[in-house]
Amino acid sequence: MGSEAFASFSVNGQAAKGTARLETDVLQLRGGDVRLSIRFNVMRNVRSADGVLHFDSPLGRVGLELGAAAPKWADQILHPPSRLAKIGVKPGWRVSVLGIRDQEFLDELDAATAVMSIGRTINGCDAIFFGANSASQLGRLLTLKKSLKSNGALWVVRPKGRPEISEAAVMAAGKAAGLVDVKVVRFSSTHTAEKFVIPIKDR
Repeated sequence: MGSEAFASFSVNGQAAKGTARLETDVLQLRGGDVRLSIRFNVMRNVRSADGVLHFDSPLGRVGLELGAAAPKWADQILHPPSRLAKIGVKPGWRVSVLGIRDQEFLDELDAATAVMSIGRTINGCDAIFFGANSASQLGRLLTLKKSLKSNGALWVVRPKGRPEISEAAVMAAGKAAGLVDVKVVRFSSTHTAEKFVIPIKDR
């Protein structure tokens, strides 16, 4: 999940109070009549001063009052963690990928891990990335779990905002498979990913 704060902010001179949320590559501002999503790659002159995050954007100059958190938010915008860093991928990992056609992700993962299997699971996986487009596919989680190391992770990657595979359905399927959910990350502009692990008592 991203960082979130209730804060005062101004956009091109328009002042408001509301929620500021920092995701992987976008800052969301919600308050009053303001509902904005500003991507990091269009921000210029990002800096913090006296507890305020400042930057220029296509919408004008933005100031966000964050107090002690302002330097951290500025650093995250200037040096955003990669997708694999958020997932926590390590060089020695053995991974399996099923149902994911994001070639950029596949190339990144292949370069960053020791062993990668696409289309079928291998035993002793540090991580399994399972792409699902409907709730009916989630029954596979119990079988996929058997290919994990005891401390491995099963990531369910699903399209955002699709009623045929809601967050509630994914969470329920993970629980039914004897897994616990521990993390959610923004996988891409169209997909989100939920991380499940085997409970410590069952390892």
